[in-house]
Amino acid sequence: MNPDDLDPPRPVAKPVDMQGLSIQDLKDYIRSLEAEIDRAEAMIAQKESHKSGAASLFKIP
Repeated sequence: MNPDDLDPPRPVAKPVDMQGLSIQDLKDYIRSLEAEIDRAEAMIAQKESHKSGAASLFKIP
């Protein structure tokens, strides 16, 4: 297999330095992470729906 055929590596999120954050900043950070999780879960649901639709159309088990 040619290494050029592989997908490029995905960027890795860098951990946030939480040491200097206030309690409110940390709570805000948690809320933003929860929103991102919700967004990712919605995308997963959408992709699973598309996959199910394609599977039923082509009768893929």
